[in-house]
Amino acid sequence: MTRSEEGMTLYRPAKFGGRLHVPTQAREVYDVSGAGDTVIATLGVALASGLPMDKAVHVANHAAGIVVGKFGTATVLPAELLT
Repeated sequence: MTRSEEGMTLYRPAKFGGRLHVPTQAREVYDVSGAGDTVIATLGVALASGLPMDKAVHVANHAAGIVVGKFGTATVLPAELLT
């Protein structure tokens, strides 16, 4: 679940670690347009690449943090995710 400025939360059964909360990283927000789309797309790519769900959520949250720091609807480059 995306939680705006509070980050993201992954709800999973207790046997898989229970709730995982991933806070946002402090940054200036210019435009939240497309942030949810970025989360879904990044989550899909990360899972399709074989990342486990908890790691994929961290990557998707990071991607959303990058995109809201740009003006208008924007993309996230692979190099931006790696830094």
